[in-house]
Amino acid sequence: MTNSPTGARLTSTHVVPDRPLASLADDVRAGLLTRPRWLSPKYFYDDHGSALFEAICATPEYYPSRSEAALLAAHGRTIIEASSPEHILELGSGSSRKTRHLLDACDVLNRPCRYWPFDVSAQMMLDAGAELVADYDWLTVHALIGDYTGGLSTVPLPEDGRRLIVFLGGTLGNFEPADALAMLEQIAALMRDDDRLLLGIDRVKDTATLEAAYDDAQGVTADFNRNVLRVLNRELEADFPVEAYRHRALFDRDNARIEMRLTADYAHRVRLAALDTAIDIDAGEEIVTEFSHKFTPDTLRALLNAAGLAMDRHFEADGGAYSLVLARRA
Repeated sequence: MTNSPTGARLTSTHVVPDRPLASLADDVRAGLLTRPRWLSPKYFYDDHGSALFEAICATPEYYPSRSEAALLAAHGRTIIEASSPEHILELGSGSSRKTRHLLDACDVLNRPCRYWPFDVSAQMMLDAGAELVADYDWLTVHALIGDYTGGLSTVPLPEDGRRLIVFLGGTLGNFEPADALAMLEQIAALMRDDDRLLLGIDRVKDTATLEAAYDDAQGVTADFNRNVLRVLNRELEADFPVEAYRHRALFDRDNARIEMRLTADYAHRVRLAALDTAIDIDAGEEIVTEFSHKFTPDTLRALLNAAGLAMDRHFEADGGAYSLVLARRA
């Protein structure tokens, strides 16, 4: 493969959302000032929260990250051969750690491509991109800085060349069902007939395994959950007593989802100075911070079909613990 200067192979673009995005203040007004109380999980991920999530992925209980990485390592070549991408667009790329399995496959197969990571964390992407272009002398990285939940119609992808859209981490499960369908419909609208979607999805399994994955013995996930209160304290000049909230993770089998909650140890008043308001929290009152929906093969296939997508390949971890799906437009 042809070498090129590293600096010329790492660029970035800010992506403007194609529809208005709720601000932190908007979401707090909508979810926290009324009962039942909730917060969007996207506010977990400040710099400290992102570091905590990387630590969660290393805990013994958190199987999704390991399962997905193992599937990518085992089937990366098959995925690249089947999709033959000239461009890889990754939604929510983070540190691009697991994406290296796909880039390794491109390297072995002598199929250079351009990588388009898309995330809100500019510094994380640029740091990861610098490492990637140093490690793969054929690779060009163009970081897309923005919130992909603001729409995909303004993503500046080239019109020529096959694209592989990558959406890993079981992230689709963090969307409410209607929003998950809408997200897949947007992806389908972006795809041409020769494009493919690689989707990582967590599966329904026994309650103990699921709840342990979201409530590790070291307490890393608990700290990650409480970090959203630190974000509110900093960004909205709030005074949540962070350590007075207990982390809870429960699997709701009827809705096939993990629910992460913060439970107040005692009654207290919280002042949110930036919003010029205060809220009274009762002892034992809960704030829902995340839903993580899990899927069966049937519910996954039904969701893809509803979005106008069809399953090409299905790679499963042992016991059906996790799925990687390669999909095309139906």
